[in-house]
Amino acid sequence: MADEDQAGGTAAPWCVSHDVATASRAMGAILAVLASLILAANVPVAIVLLCHIHRSGSKGLCFVLNLALADAMVGFAVMGVAADELSQPFYPSQNFCVLRMAFVTSSCAASILSLILVACDRHLAIRKPFHYLQLVTALRVGLCLLGLWLLAAVLGFLPVFIPRFQRVSNHWKCSFFNVFHPSYMLTLFCLGFFPALFLFFYLYCDMLKVAWGHERHIQQVKPAGLAGGGPAARAAMRTVAALIGCFTASWLPFFIASVVQMLCPECFPYRLIENFLWLLGLGNSLLNPLLYSYWQRDVQLQLSQLAAALRRRVLLHLGHGRCFPGRDTKALPAVSCLELQD
Repeated sequence: MADEDQAGGTAAPWCVSHDVATASRAMGAILAVLASLILAANVPVAIVLLCHIHRSGSKGLCFVLNLALADAMVGFAVMGVAADELSQPFYPSQNFCVLRMAFVTSSCAASILSLILVACDRHLAIRKPFHYLQLVTALRVGLCLLGLWLLAAVLGFLPVFIPRFQRVSNHWKCSFFNVFHPSYMLTLFCLGFFPALFLFFYLYCDMLKVAWGHERHIQQVKPAGLAGGGPAARAAMRTVAALIGCFTASWLPFFIASVVQMLCPECFPYRLIENFLWLLGLGNSLLNPLLYSYWQRDVQLQLSQLAAALRRRVLLHLGHGRCFPGRDTKALPAVSCLELQD
């Protein structure tokens, strides 16, 4: 009988489960690497921004710090999913999967909402430069951040509060479409992502409009022989294009495919959305520190000082106190460029 099944081309169940477990472990390894990169990129930025905010008292950087913390939470949440994938065969309960994926969803929602707050802060600084310090107070910043995390928690844990957004599945894997009903993805798209994307577009396009207006004014007041090609406006356009392009390319394919999947189940397979498009969205948390933090000179200086301090500690530890700086060498006082600017 076994020979007939083999001749008929029917695969043995243990072969199928072995292939599925191997693919799951490979996916877990990819998620673990991605989560590690996200944490490694955002945790140092969060530390540096926290020190700089404590030193300078800048309120606007609190939104960038919150973005780094939200992205770090995304990496932490994805690390849990990676651990589940690497632990196959793993048979979690329905409640465990719902809470696991709700935590991932709320972390991603907090990251996206943090991008909107950063855009609002920059838009306010450009549109109301003389009233910015009066408008952006510590109380208002705290209320905005509190509202952000409450909204992210509500969006992420909505299936916990509304059971009809859950999908009862006997599948062994914790994933979006095994846990959440497609109507929940449609709700997220209509109430969360689409308004955020529209507001993101509007804010940065309006900032670009202001930059072009300033550039035209500068060109008009310049002497005729000094008229240039507007490098500041071109730089602003490149920056806006990079910010909008990365955000849109990261998350829009996932949400569009999820909505289309609900209307046409045969159009997009679940594996394409969960194994590729979702990874593309998670990559946005890896790009955010590069786009919003690492290009700032203050952050670069603080990171270089932090790396130098860690290097000295490692050398001292490896040399048992005999490495640089020497025992008879007096340490020179280090003065930060940020202190010189203050």
